[in-house]
Amino acid sequence: MSGKLIIICAPSGAGKTTIVRHILENIPGIEFSVSATNRKQRPNEVHGVDYYFISTEEFTSKIAHDEFLEWEEVYPGTFYGTLKTEIDRIWNRGNHVIFDVDVEGGLNIKRHYGSRAMLVFVMPPSLEVLKERLFNRATETEKSFHARVAKAEREMEYSKHADQILVNDLLVVTLPEAIVMANTFLKQP
Repeated sequence: MSGKLIIICAPSGAGKTTIVRHILENIPGIEFSVSATNRKQRPNEVHGVDYYFISTEEFTSKIAHDEFLEWEEVYPGTFYGTLKTEIDRIWNRGNHVIFDVDVEGGLNIKRHYGSRAMLVFVMPPSLEVLKERLFNRATETEKSFHARVAKAEREMEYSKHADQILVNDLLVVTLPEAIVMANTFLKQP
């Protein structure tokens, strides 16, 4: 089956993972595309569920063998990407695909699939709110925090390329809006 793809992208800390989880819980027939990364696994993450955690050597080998639909060195030495086999796995099960990806990765997927994909850019209400969210996650070193904030400032410029922009200020408003966007897109011919 050739299903559709919903690409949720945003700067780190904008809330894309929360939105993706909500869509997965509320719309049947959608399956999460698990990205691959070479970064360290966080304590609450599960291999094969949150990410495929692979070594840098394995990641670069897969790049060399054209096994990624998209990939990016998001931070120096830290790679993320979508394996082509992941899309096939989901479509072979008869499901649509939903992505929780970096902005550049989302744009690359959208370019590849065109109208079969909907690119949703999750916009934080402000850069200050985004900084506060990142700080409160307490998962970053001071250096990585500043790198994520700088990257977020650049990424917010990419929102103009999205099919839809979803401002994530209050989840009680944002989550229902995300469901409406996804359902509307999936029902289109």
